Amino acid sequence: MTRHMELDETDREILRILQEDARTPFSEIARRIDMSSATVHDRVGRLEEAGVIEGYHAKVDPQAVGLGTTALVGLRVDQGDEREKLEELSKLDRVREVYLTTGEWDVMIRVYAEDNDSLRDLIFEHIGAMDGFTRSQTMVILGTETDKPGVPI
Repeated sequence: MTRHMELDETDREILRILQEDARTPFSEIARRIDMSSATVHDRVGRLEEAGVIEGYHAKVDPQAVGLGTTALVGLRVDQGDEREKLEELSKLDRVREVYLTTGEWDVMIRVYAEDNDSLRDLIFEHIGAMDGFTRSQTMVILGTETDKPGVPI
């Protein structure tokens, strides 16, 4: 688990820039925040070591790689070893996010599929075949109006 780290405004600005484009060279970050590249390098290293920066990723358009259907699935979990059930869900390639939640659903997952037929197969043949889930609701995402990268800093 990441421990809380006190961030000053310079750390926050570095994080904002990297969330916008993780490939921004340290020299460009340094120029934008009026600091030396070496200092930016040191600060980023400290942020990585502390677990504030968890990694660097390319944002890929799902439709461009043949995944035209995205859905959120709410699941009700039987009492018992929830961790085991969540790990089993996480192993499914098309399941990209697994959240423990409060409210009507114990778990919310984001899934990607080629089309509605593939989504149906994923839900009924893979997720539905797992023990421990008593109820589900699938909400197909029709479009994305806002998809801000990263977290608010």
